[in-house]
Amino acid sequence: MADRRPGQFELIARYFAPLAKSFPGAGGLKSDNAFLSADARHDLVVKTDTIVAGVHFLPDERPDRIAAKALRVCLSDLAAGGSTPYAYQLSLALPARWTERWLGEFARGLGADQRRYGIVLCGGDTVATPGPLTVTVTAFGRVPRRKGLSRAGARAGDELWVSGTIGDAALGLLAARGRFASATLEKRYRVPQPRTKLGPLLIGIAHATADVSDGLLADAGHIAEASRLGLVVEREGVPLSPAARRVVTGDPSLWTTVLGGGDDYELVMAVPPRRRQALLTAARAAKIKVSPVGIFTTGRGVQLTVAGRKVRTERMGYVHF
Repeated sequence: MADRRPGQFELIARYFAPLAKSFPGAGGLKSDNAFLSADARHDLVVKTDTIVAGVHFLPDERPDRIAAKALRVCLSDLAAGGSTPYAYQLSLALPARWTERWLGEFARGLGADQRRYGIVLCGGDTVATPGPLTVTVTAFGRVPRRKGLSRAGARAGDELWVSGTIGDAALGLLAARGRFASATLEKRYRVPQPRTKLGPLLIGIAHATADVSDGLLADAGHIAEASRLGLVVEREGVPLSPAARRVVTGDPSLWTTVLGGGDDYELVMAVPPRRRQALLTAARAAKIKVSPVGIFTTGRGVQLTVAGRKVRTERMGYVHF
Protein backbone atom coordinates (compact mmCIF):
# COMPACT_ATOMS: atom_id res chain seq x y z
CA MET A 1 0.00 0.00 0.00
CA ALA A 2 1.36 3.41 -0.96
CA ASP A 3 2.09 5.91 1.81
CA ARG A 4 -0.51 8.64 2.23
CA ARG A 5 0.94 11.94 1.08
CA PRO A 6 0.48 14.80 3.55
CA GLY A 7 -1.62 17.84 2.69
CA GLN A 8 -0.08 21.28 2.37
CA PHE A 9 -0.44 22.36 6.00
CA GLU A 10 0.49 18.96 7.40
CA LEU A 11 3.58 18.99 5.20
CA ILE A 12 4.58 22.46 6.46
CA ALA A 13 4.02 21.51 10.10
CA ARG A 14 5.94 18.24 9.80
CA TYR A 15 8.96 19.21 7.73
CA PHE A 16 9.43 22.99 7.69
CA ALA A 17 7.99 24.47 10.89
CA PRO A 18 10.77 22.80 12.97
CA LEU A 19 13.32 24.66 10.84
CA ALA A 20 11.73 28.00 11.74
CA LYS A 21 11.11 27.42 15.46
CA SER A 22 14.09 29.55 16.57
CA PHE A 23 12.81 32.61 14.66
CA PRO A 24 9.90 34.30 16.49
CA GLY A 25 8.86 36.33 13.45
CA ALA A 26 8.01 33.15 11.58
CA GLY A 27 5.10 32.44 13.92
CA GLY A 28 5.62 28.71 13.61
CA LEU A 29 4.80 29.03 9.90
CA LYS A 30 1.11 29.13 10.87
CA SER A 31 0.50 32.39 9.00
CA ASP A 32 1.36 33.37 5.45
CA ASN A 33 3.57 36.28 6.49
CA ALA A 34 6.80 36.58 8.44
CA PHE A 35 7.69 39.64 10.52
CA LEU A 36 11.21 41.05 10.66
CA SER A 37 12.43 44.01 12.70
CA ALA A 38 13.30 46.86 10.32
CA ASP A 39 14.01 49.92 12.48
CA ALA A 40 12.91 51.50 15.74
CA ARG A 41 9.42 52.25 14.37
CA HIS A 42 8.72 49.56 11.76
CA ASP A 43 8.67 45.85 11.11
CA LEU A 44 8.92 44.30 7.67
CA VAL A 45 6.15 41.93 6.63
CA VAL A 46 7.52 39.36 4.17
CA LYS A 47 5.52 37.08 1.89
CA THR A 48 6.53 34.72 -0.94
CA ASP A 49 4.07 33.29 -3.46
CA THR A 50 4.56 31.15 -6.57
CA ILE A 51 2.13 30.87 -9.47
CA VAL A 52 2.43 28.19 -12.16
CA ALA A 53 0.93 28.10 -15.66
CA GLY A 54 -1.98 25.70 -15.83
CA VAL A 55 -2.37 25.67 -12.05
CA HIS A 56 -2.81 29.28 -10.92
CA PHE A 57 -3.54 30.91 -14.26
CA LEU A 58 -4.64 29.74 -17.67
CA PRO A 59 -1.79 28.72 -20.00
CA ASP A 60 -2.87 31.29 -22.65
CA GLU A 61 -3.18 34.20 -20.21
CA ARG A 62 -1.87 37.61 -21.29
CA PRO A 63 1.62 38.32 -19.93
CA ASP A 64 0.64 41.62 -18.31
CA ARG A 65 -2.14 39.84 -16.41
CA ILE A 66 0.23 37.09 -15.28
CA ALA A 67 2.54 39.80 -13.92
CA ALA A 68 -0.34 41.51 -12.14
CA LYS A 69 -1.58 38.28 -10.57
CA ALA A 70 1.90 37.25 -9.40
CA LEU A 71 2.40 40.56 -7.62
CA ARG A 72 -1.12 41.07 -6.35
CA VAL A 73 -1.48 37.72 -4.61
CA CYS A 74 1.48 38.74 -2.46
CA LEU A 75 0.09 42.23 -1.91
CA SER A 76 -3.10 40.62 -0.61
CA ASP A 77 -1.12 38.84 2.11
CA LEU A 78 0.70 42.05 2.97
CA ALA A 79 -2.69 43.72 3.40
CA ALA A 80 -3.80 40.90 5.70
CA GLY A 81 -0.69 41.63 7.77
CA GLY A 82 -1.74 45.27 8.16
CA SER A 83 1.21 46.52 6.14
CA THR A 84 1.74 48.91 3.25
CA PRO A 85 3.71 47.73 0.16
CA TYR A 86 7.40 48.59 0.14
CA ALA A 87 9.48 46.47 -2.30
CA TYR A 88 9.53 43.06 -3.97
CA GLN A 89 11.80 40.49 -5.60
CA LEU A 90 10.92 38.49 -8.69
CA SER A 91 12.05 35.05 -9.84
CA LEU A 92 11.08 33.87 -13.32
CA ALA A 93 11.41 30.32 -14.62
CA LEU A 94 10.88 30.75 -18.36
CA PRO A 95 9.96 27.86 -20.67
CA ALA A 96 11.95 27.34 -23.86
CA ARG A 97 9.52 29.21 -26.13
CA TRP A 98 9.67 32.59 -24.40
CA THR A 99 10.08 35.71 -26.54
CA GLU A 100 11.26 39.27 -25.91
CA ARG A 101 7.81 40.53 -26.90
CA TRP A 102 6.24 38.37 -24.19
CA LEU A 103 8.80 39.56 -21.64
CA GLY A 104 8.25 43.20 -22.59
CA GLU A 105 4.50 42.90 -22.02
CA PHE A 106 5.13 41.11 -18.72
CA ALA A 107 7.46 43.91 -17.57
CA ARG A 108 4.94 46.58 -18.58
CA GLY A 109 2.33 44.83 -16.44
CA LEU A 110 4.69 44.92 -13.48
CA GLY A 111 5.48 48.58 -14.10
CA ALA A 112 1.80 49.52 -14.14
CA ASP A 113 1.21 47.78 -10.82
CA GLN A 114 4.32 49.30 -9.28
CA ARG A 115 2.80 52.72 -9.93
CA ARG A 116 -0.65 51.61 -8.78
CA TYR A 117 0.50 50.15 -5.46
CA GLY A 118 3.60 52.19 -4.67
CA ILE A 119 6.04 49.28 -4.70
CA VAL A 120 9.38 48.77 -6.47
CA LEU A 121 11.44 45.82 -7.69
CA CYS A 122 14.64 45.25 -5.70
CA GLY A 123 16.06 41.96 -7.04
CA GLY A 124 15.36 38.38 -8.03
CA ASP A 125 16.45 35.69 -10.48
CA THR A 126 15.70 34.53 -14.03
CA VAL A 127 16.24 30.94 -15.19
CA ALA A 128 15.17 28.57 -17.95
CA THR A 129 12.93 25.58 -17.26
CA PRO A 130 11.81 22.53 -19.25
CA GLY A 131 8.51 22.80 -17.41
CA PRO A 132 5.71 25.39 -17.38
CA LEU A 133 6.16 29.11 -16.79
CA THR A 134 6.63 29.71 -13.06
CA VAL A 135 6.64 33.12 -11.37
CA THR A 136 7.71 33.67 -7.77
CA VAL A 137 7.38 36.99 -5.96
CA THR A 138 8.69 37.85 -2.52
CA ALA A 139 7.03 41.05 -1.35
CA PHE A 140 7.96 43.27 1.59
CA GLY A 141 5.58 45.56 3.44
CA ARG A 142 6.07 47.96 6.32
CA VAL A 143 3.97 47.96 9.48
CA PRO A 144 4.33 49.84 12.78
CA ARG A 145 6.61 47.97 15.18
CA ARG A 146 4.90 44.95 16.79
CA LYS A 147 1.51 45.92 15.31
CA GLY A 148 1.41 43.41 12.45
CA LEU A 149 -1.71 41.27 12.10
CA SER A 150 -1.77 37.49 11.74
CA ARG A 151 -4.19 34.56 11.80
CA ALA A 152 -3.69 34.01 15.53
CA GLY A 153 -5.38 36.26 18.07
CA ALA A 154 -9.11 35.85 17.48
CA ARG A 155 -11.24 35.49 20.62
CA ALA A 156 -14.52 33.70 21.30
CA GLY A 157 -17.34 36.14 20.55
CA ASP A 158 -15.43 37.95 17.81
CA GLU A 159 -17.45 38.46 14.65
CA LEU A 160 -16.14 37.21 11.32
CA TRP A 161 -16.24 39.95 8.68
CA VAL A 162 -15.23 39.81 5.03
CA SER A 163 -14.41 42.53 2.52
CA GLY A 164 -15.94 42.87 -0.94
CA THR A 165 -17.75 39.90 -2.45
CA ILE A 166 -17.03 36.19 -2.33
CA GLY A 167 -17.02 33.54 -5.07
CA ASP A 168 -16.51 35.79 -8.09
CA ALA A 169 -13.06 34.42 -8.92
CA ALA A 170 -13.94 30.74 -8.58
CA LEU A 171 -17.05 31.26 -10.69
CA GLY A 172 -14.92 33.33 -13.06
CA LEU A 173 -12.64 30.36 -13.65
CA LEU A 174 -15.67 28.33 -14.68
CA ALA A 175 -16.63 31.15 -17.05
CA ALA A 176 -13.12 31.25 -18.50
CA ARG A 177 -13.37 27.50 -19.15
CA GLY A 178 -16.65 27.98 -21.03
CA ARG A 179 -19.19 26.67 -18.52
CA PHE A 180 -21.18 29.91 -18.80
CA ALA A 181 -20.59 33.45 -20.04
CA SER A 182 -19.73 36.26 -17.61
CA ALA A 183 -17.03 38.79 -18.48
CA THR A 184 -17.43 40.36 -15.03
CA LEU A 185 -16.74 37.14 -13.14
CA GLU A 186 -13.96 36.09 -15.50
CA LYS A 187 -12.12 39.36 -14.89
CA ARG A 188 -12.27 38.80 -11.13
CA TYR A 189 -10.42 35.51 -11.64
CA ARG A 190 -7.85 36.88 -14.06
CA VAL A 191 -7.10 40.17 -12.27
CA PRO A 192 -7.26 40.09 -8.43
CA GLN A 193 -7.90 43.28 -6.45
CA PRO A 194 -5.86 43.16 -3.22
CA ARG A 195 -7.29 45.26 -0.39
CA THR A 196 -4.11 47.21 0.26
CA LYS A 197 -5.94 50.33 1.49
CA LEU A 198 -8.08 48.47 4.02
CA GLY A 199 -5.35 46.26 5.50
CA PRO A 200 -3.34 48.93 7.37
CA LEU A 201 -6.56 50.46 8.72
CA LEU A 202 -7.40 47.19 10.51
CA ILE A 203 -4.61 47.66 13.08
CA GLY A 204 -6.28 48.28 16.42
CA ILE A 205 -9.61 46.99 15.06
CA ALA A 206 -9.16 43.34 14.09
CA HIS A 207 -7.80 40.70 16.45
CA ALA A 208 -6.79 38.46 13.53
CA THR A 209 -6.88 38.52 9.74
CA ALA A 210 -6.24 36.41 6.64
CA ASP A 211 -6.76 36.82 2.93
CA VAL A 212 -9.11 34.58 0.97
CA SER A 213 -6.85 32.64 -1.38
CA ASP A 214 -7.93 29.02 -0.79
CA GLY A 215 -11.61 29.72 -0.09
CA LEU A 216 -13.74 31.57 2.46
CA LEU A 217 -14.37 28.54 4.69
CA ALA A 218 -10.77 27.36 4.51
CA ASP A 219 -9.12 30.71 5.17
CA ALA A 220 -11.54 31.79 7.90
CA GLY A 221 -10.94 28.31 9.31
CA HIS A 222 -7.21 29.00 9.37
CA ILE A 223 -7.89 31.94 11.71
CA ALA A 224 -10.01 29.70 13.93
CA GLU A 225 -7.37 26.96 13.99
CA ALA A 226 -4.49 29.35 14.69
CA SER A 227 -6.56 30.97 17.45
CA ARG A 228 -7.68 27.59 18.91
CA LEU A 229 -11.35 28.38 18.36
CA GLY A 230 -14.40 27.15 16.54
CA LEU A 231 -16.23 29.14 13.89
CA VAL A 232 -19.83 29.33 12.67
CA VAL A 233 -20.34 30.80 9.16
CA GLU A 234 -23.84 31.87 8.11
CA ARG A 235 -24.34 31.38 4.39
CA GLU A 236 -27.03 34.09 4.20
CA GLY A 237 -24.47 36.68 5.23
CA VAL A 238 -21.91 35.81 2.54
CA PRO A 239 -21.80 38.82 0.17
CA LEU A 240 -22.32 38.04 -3.52
CA SER A 241 -21.89 40.32 -6.51
CA PRO A 242 -24.93 40.70 -8.79
CA ALA A 243 -23.19 38.53 -11.40
CA ALA A 244 -22.43 35.76 -8.89
CA ARG A 245 -25.95 35.88 -7.45
CA ARG A 246 -27.46 35.37 -10.91
CA VAL A 247 -25.28 32.33 -11.54
CA VAL A 248 -25.87 30.76 -8.12
CA THR A 249 -29.62 31.39 -8.29
CA GLY A 250 -29.67 29.45 -11.55
CA ASP A 251 -27.59 26.62 -10.10
CA PRO A 252 -27.59 26.47 -6.26
CA SER A 253 -25.02 23.64 -6.33
CA LEU A 254 -22.46 26.35 -7.15
CA TRP A 255 -22.61 27.53 -3.53
CA THR A 256 -19.91 24.91 -2.94
CA THR A 257 -17.70 26.72 -5.46
CA VAL A 258 -18.49 30.12 -3.94
CA LEU A 259 -17.56 29.08 -0.40
CA GLY A 260 -14.59 26.85 -1.20
CA GLY A 261 -13.26 27.88 -4.59
CA GLY A 262 -10.72 30.51 -3.55
CA ASP A 263 -8.83 33.20 -5.50
CA ASP A 264 -11.04 36.00 -4.12
CA TYR A 265 -8.15 37.83 -2.40
CA GLU A 266 -10.58 39.54 -0.07
CA LEU A 267 -9.81 39.93 3.63
CA VAL A 268 -11.43 37.97 6.45
CA MET A 269 -11.26 39.59 9.88
CA ALA A 270 -11.98 38.62 13.48
CA VAL A 271 -13.46 41.77 14.99
CA PRO A 272 -14.91 42.21 18.50
CA PRO A 273 -18.46 43.62 18.52
CA ARG A 274 -17.31 46.77 20.32
CA ARG A 275 -15.12 47.65 17.31
CA ARG A 276 -17.83 47.14 14.70
CA GLN A 277 -18.31 50.86 14.07
CA ALA A 278 -14.56 51.42 13.81
CA LEU A 279 -14.42 48.71 11.14
CA LEU A 280 -17.25 50.29 9.17
CA THR A 281 -15.47 53.66 9.35
CA ALA A 282 -12.23 52.09 8.11
CA ALA A 283 -14.08 50.36 5.28
CA ARG A 284 -15.64 53.64 4.16
CA ALA A 285 -12.20 55.26 4.18
CA ALA A 286 -10.87 52.41 2.03
CA LYS A 287 -13.97 52.57 -0.21
CA ILE A 288 -14.74 48.88 0.19
CA LYS A 289 -17.81 47.16 1.59
CA VAL A 290 -17.45 44.79 4.55
CA SER A 291 -20.02 42.23 5.70
CA PRO A 292 -20.48 40.12 8.87
CA VAL A 293 -20.64 36.43 8.00
CA GLY A 294 -20.13 34.50 11.22
CA ILE A 295 -18.88 34.28 14.77
CA PHE A 296 -15.94 32.66 16.55
CA THR A 297 -16.83 30.25 19.35
CA THR A 298 -15.20 28.03 21.91
CA GLY A 299 -14.37 24.58 20.62
CA ARG A 300 -12.83 23.63 17.29
CA GLY A 301 -13.83 23.31 13.65
CA VAL A 302 -15.83 25.28 11.10
CA GLN A 303 -19.61 24.92 10.92
CA LEU A 304 -21.71 26.26 8.04
CA THR A 305 -25.37 27.15 8.64
CA VAL A 306 -28.18 27.80 6.16
CA ALA A 307 -31.33 29.44 7.52
CA GLY A 308 -30.01 28.72 11.00
CA ARG A 309 -29.58 24.98 10.38
CA LYS A 310 -26.20 23.23 10.37
CA VAL A 311 -25.26 21.73 7.00
CA ARG A 312 -22.41 19.56 5.82
CA THR A 313 -19.81 21.16 3.59
CA GLU A 314 -18.53 19.21 0.60
CA ARG A 315 -15.55 21.49 0.01
CA MET A 316 -13.77 23.72 2.50
CA GLY A 317 -11.22 25.14 0.08
CA TYR A 318 -8.58 24.55 -2.55
CA VAL A 319 -6.27 21.61 -1.79
CA HIS A 320 -2.73 21.89 -3.14
CA PHE A 321 -1.74 18.24 -2.65
